[in-house]
Amino acid sequence: MVLLIIVAGLGVVTLLVILFAPHIRKYAAGGVCMSPARLDGKTVLITGANTGIGKETAQDLATRGARVIMACRDVDKGEEAAASIRAAYPEAKVEVHELDLADTCSIRAFAQKFLREVNQLHILINNAGVMMCPYTKTIDGFEMHIGVNHLGHFLLTSLLIGLLKRSAPARIVVVSSLAHNFGWIRFHDLHSQGSYNSGLAYCQSKLANVLFAREFARRLKGTNVTVNSVHPGTVNSDLTRHSTLMTIFFTVFSTFLKTPREGAQTSIYCAVAEELHSISGKHFSDCAPAFVAPQGRNEETARRLWDVSCELLGIEWD
Repeated sequence: MVLLIIVAGLGVVTLLVILFAPHIRKYAAGGVCMSPARLDGKTVLITGANTGIGKETAQDLATRGARVIMACRDVDKGEEAAASIRAAYPEAKVEVHELDLADTCSIRAFAQKFLREVNQLHILINNAGVMMCPYTKTIDGFEMHIGVNHLGHFLLTSLLIGLLKRSAPARIVVVSSLAHNFGWIRFHDLHSQGSYNSGLAYCQSKLANVLFAREFARRLKGTNVTVNSVHPGTVNSDLTRHSTLMTIFFTVFSTFLKTPREGAQTSIYCAVAEELHSISGKHFSDCAPAFVAPQGRNEETARRLWDVSCELLGIEWD
């Protein structure tokens, strides 16, 4: 009897999902960037642009006329993504450069080559990231989440900020997550050597993204370079590949999730929306200002994280 009730209940839920699927999809899709802004003559750099929201962001900005440089760890996959963008939009100016954010030598080599070959940079989108991977370290010994999601982008941005300032007005978009609400910066064990939880490590790195954007905005005042962080939404992408449970969950409930194109909308919005030309240090979701957790608004923590990041990377960045 109980089994019959459970089966009947699941049947009713399935039927309701099918009946209301169009309405569920419309709600799940979230905000859409409505800006018609063109980017002719502008140069854009996007990390992790070979898949997911990074690729969708690259395609959108390329269709607006920008020269889009796709910085990818896997060059072959990057070239495949670039080819698919050109197939959809033959006039797209997209190119692929190798960048491994888990290796500071790769980051420095990328920046050195980039600065030799590119004389302007108007939009930098720090999009690449890892999520819930097993405990591993970067080439330089950083825990993978904090190393790639925060420190890798921190170093990259520090190496390119001079060019961004010379190209002003310029924008920096930092892809964070709603997960920052559940994160804390564990200064006593930033690399999770004492204990490790992949979910908490991810949350810490996403909080670091928010704190970086806010502190950087403070330091950039008067430069005509803005920086904002974004939550793309819960997107059905391969970011969950390290978690079997999350992969199954995302597959079963895909109707309730954003597609990569839908997830890219807020990054695109922060990159092009005319009304954001002077907005900096804010957090956005669904193409609108979004809530930031108290720990993401702590100025003391943001400044301390900046100093610790510089120390770990061996750089001076005032």
